[in-house]
This record gives sequence, structure tokens and C-alpha cells, in this order.
Amino acid sequence: MTQSTKPISPLRQRMIEDMTMRKLSPRTQSTTIRVVANFTRFLTRSPDTAEAENLRRYQFAPGGPRSVGDFHQRQHYRSETVL
Repeated sequence: MTQSTKPISPLRQRMIEDMTMRKLSPRTQSTTIRVVANFTRFLTRSPDTAEAENLRRYQFAPGGPRSVGDFHQRQHYRSETVL
């Protein structure tokens, strides 16, 4: 795998350092960075300026991690796998 020469923001660098100190796996780190990047696109500004209400709106936005449609699909899938 080749390394990117693209500069990273101080906030992203700090996140990576914090996750490394906590000994999170590379996959967990990658997933966390992806989720924060998605939130940043939703927010249209730096995530360190977000407030609780911004996070709540993101969680329930269409296509967000906890949108109502996705919730019902997950519940339906879980009920089918149990049966």
C-alpha cells in the first residue's frame, strides 16, 4: 500500500494519535475516521465546531447512521435471522 502525501489536518492527526494511544486496531481507526468524515460532509464545517443538536440531526438524517429507514431495515433483518 502506498502512503498519501496529502497533508492532514491537526484535528485528524490528533484523533489518530489518540486512537493509537488507546491501542485501537487499524480497522477501528479507519472506521472512526470515515464516520467523522461523513459527519463533516453533513455538517459542512469542522467537526470540532459541532454542537449536540448537530450530532442529533446527523444521526437521524436520511442516509445518516441512524436514519429511520435504516433502523427498520436492520430490525427486519435481525428478526429474519432469529427465525
